[in-house]
Amino acid sequence: MTTGAPRLSNPAAAWGGLCLGLGLAGFFDGILLHQILQWHHLLSNVREGPLGDLRGQILADGLFHAAMYLIVAVGMWLVWKARSEMSGSGAGRQVFAHLLIGFGAWHLADGILVHWLLGLHRINPGSAIPLVWDLLFLGLGIAALAAGLILKRRPPGPDRNGPVTAMVILVVLMGVAAVLPWRSGSAVTVVFGPDTTPPAVFAAVKAADARMVWTDTKGVWVLSVERPDSVLTLYRHGAWLVSGAYSPAGCFTPKDIGSRL
Repeated sequence: MTTGAPRLSNPAAAWGGLCLGLGLAGFFDGILLHQILQWHHLLSNVREGPLGDLRGQILADGLFHAAMYLIVAVGMWLVWKARSEMSGSGAGRQVFAHLLIGFGAWHLADGILVHWLLGLHRINPGSAIPLVWDLLFLGLGIAALAAGLILKRRPPGPDRNGPVTAMVILVVLMGVAAVLPWRSGSAVTVVFGPDTTPPAVFAAVKAADARMVWTDTKGVWVLSVERPDSVLTLYRHGAWLVSGAYSPAGCFTPKDIGSRL
């Protein structure tokens, strides 16, 4: 009787788990950091040409999400292809281990290649020390990769849903915490629709108990907000996008905004 870690006889299950981990890591980044926190876009440091404006940045994010959707779909198909093996003891845990490995590998590749070598964006360019956030992002990848490798080597046993449940709860709590600015005087960038009149914008700013810091001629406003619920108030008054950073696309930094005041 063997006491070693179980091995998936069908490689499709392992590759499926890896693809799921890669795709879910991309969604984690895109949904939390691009859309909820709105710290950066995929091509935040591209500031010229058709991809340098807000529409181009959002288009790049959309193509990125489409690629992640495709990777997740491939992962689901591979796991479904190996479904006959899923009834074996520890098989589900092995797939989840490969998912964690893929999740961690994506963060390592993204952090090293995209953040540092190519320099397409940083995690939190509005931070006083962006490197700290880059390292935290890299640490998350290392932790997920290590957890996957440890789980992969565990001996056979009944599958448990604890790790999956804990990850889901963590992601949900991070998303909820990211929606609101928790400091008074936080700067947010607000994009209103092209048909929004100046009186409507001023009414939204007043309702949100905000203060105008900067604006341009294209419907982009930088506001200082005092209340945690100001973001939701701005959305209720017609805002298309409310960024948790100083700019919606990472195209401006606090220094850039200061030069325009």
